Amino acid sequence: MSDTEKNNKVRPLSVFLRESRMRAGLSQAQVARRLKYGTAQFISNWERGVSEPPLKAIKILAKIYNIPAEEIFEVVLRTTLEKVKEDLTAKFRDAK
Repeated sequence: MSDTEKNNKVRPLSVFLRESRMRAGLSQAQVARRLKYGTAQFISNWERGVSEPPLKAIKILAKIYNIPAEEIFEVVLRTTLEKVKEDLTAKFRDAK
């Protein structure tokens, strides 16, 4: 993969969430407490791409991380579109 292709790849939501949390100087446990979750495992799962936060949590995360809600929404949208594109491409290739 060329450098241009790497630069044009969508930064996953998981990476964006981790970077945003770290810039805010917060631990996963602190974020979990602010979201009223009993464990930081939810945050860890989001940051590892195992699962994605619900939209309600995304709006709260924007406030916690002090970033515009629109910015985080754009990342969610781009990540979702990239996943759909990958899935459809794979299905198209496999179609007979």
